[in-house]
Amino acid sequence: MAAELALAVPAVVLALLMGVGALSAAACQVSLQDAAADAARLLGRGEDAGRAFAVVSTAVGGATARSEQRGDLVCVTASTSFQVGALVRIPLGAESCALAGGL
Repeated sequence: MAAELALAVPAVVLALLMGVGALSAAACQVSLQDAAADAARLLGRGEDAGRAFAVVSTAVGGATARSEQRGDLVCVTASTSFQVGALVRIPLGAESCALAGGL
């Protein structure tokens, strides 16, 4: 029984840590998507690009953003990499568009 317990406990701990890591990555993705949407709305209202990109980097530490005009829309693409443990990096990205010239 001790041998089975010695094998089961590390497996359970590893599964729990993987679950927490996945939830943390999902929360980071949601924050990145929200920040990209906020930045797109700011650029659509005519705000400075530096201020809009600062919203992204403030919301998700280390995130970068770029924008492009697509007809009447201004689109922001934000990206970052999420560190899970010491060895695993997960690239995350989000894109959002807003009507340019809106108030």
